[in-house]
Amino acid sequence: MHIDRVLLNDHTMSVSLLSYGAITQGWWINDTPLILGYEDPRDYLTDPYYLGAIVGRVANRIGGADMQLDGIRYPLSANEGANTLHGGATGLSRQNWTLSQAAENEAVLGFVSPDGDNGFPGEVQFEVRVSLNYPRLTYAISARPDRPTPISVAQHNYYSLGSASGIEDTCLQLASDRLLDIDEHGIPTGQLRQVHDVGLDFTLSKPIGSASRAIDHFFVFDPQRSPQNPIAEVEAGSGLKLSVYSDQPGAQVYSVAHLSAPFNREGGVCIEPSGYPNAINVASFPPIIYSPDNPYRQTLDLEISGMRA
Repeated sequence: MHIDRVLLNDHTMSVSLLSYGAITQGWWINDTPLILGYEDPRDYLTDPYYLGAIVGRVANRIGGADMQLDGIRYPLSANEGANTLHGGATGLSRQNWTLSQAAENEAVLGFVSPDGDNGFPGEVQFEVRVSLNYPRLTYAISARPDRPTPISVAQHNYYSLGSASGIEDTCLQLASDRLLDIDEHGIPTGQLRQVHDVGLDFTLSKPIGSASRAIDHFFVFDPQRSPQNPIAEVEAGSGLKLSVYSDQPGAQVYSVAHLSAPFNREGGVCIEPSGYPNAINVASFPPIIYSPDNPYRQTLDLEISGMRA
């Protein structure tokens, strides 16, 4: 497989994008890496961690690899035990997208997912427009289905902010006081819990390693929040700070306890805004069904501050 690559530049920032998986291979300020990535694009073909990828059609987990829509049952691709993870075995992160550079600081990626892809109904045209405007990196994600179908996309960077030793002492703050309750397989039960009840309260900034358990949970945002305020902030010991802005109802936050060489075991933190996981099977969750008359859109803004002159 031939993998295309483009490099975006603006001021002292650069971003490397790959056609495979619509992957963000690297993001740097000067020579400081802000995310984890492989040097060789071919390593992504066997990467089990979804590093830097666009994941979907439906990000996160669908219980039982099964869904119903308009009275029709659709068995889905089961790629995490009996469940579907990040769209199935050959989801968006496992496809080679078209990649074109629109400007020195902007690129466009496209992929057409056929009807029945990993079991999902309908053909969907996906587009991701990536823009680098120092000190901000923006992902404008859209999808146009030819019939009603579930869509919930997530961008899957592992943020390291230049930390060479891991992110245990990196501070995290989330604009969320609730998260989704999950079963032993990580599937939401349909209930919401207060973050302080489960030892995952990051309403005030504190080190990621201070959590009472490994973080791999979907945090819910206040629907009345101001879009001018970040949904998450990550600050490294170096002073570099990442502010995450999103129009999504929540985000999976993953403290990455299972990475292996060439990365540190806890080398980064994922913040993955999307629709609620397993929403197709939980009637009380915000719907993720989109149609030709109601296409999918998401905007993710990442802003870096604390740079030294």
